[in-house]
Amino acid sequence: MKHLIRVTFLALPLGLMACTEPNTYPVSGEQCGPKDPVLELDAADCGMPGLM
Repeated sequence: MKHLIRVTFLALPLGLMACTEPNTYPVSGEQCGPKDPVLELDAADCGMPGLM
């Protein structure tokens, strides 16, 4: 039974992501574009607060 619950919780986000339209953000549903500010992000911008 525990195995079934684990598999369900792991598969649920994948199933929800599959329901999004192409070229849109999965949470907001907004259209992706070449002027999105996230394109300028770097891996160094994603640090944990207090650890930098």
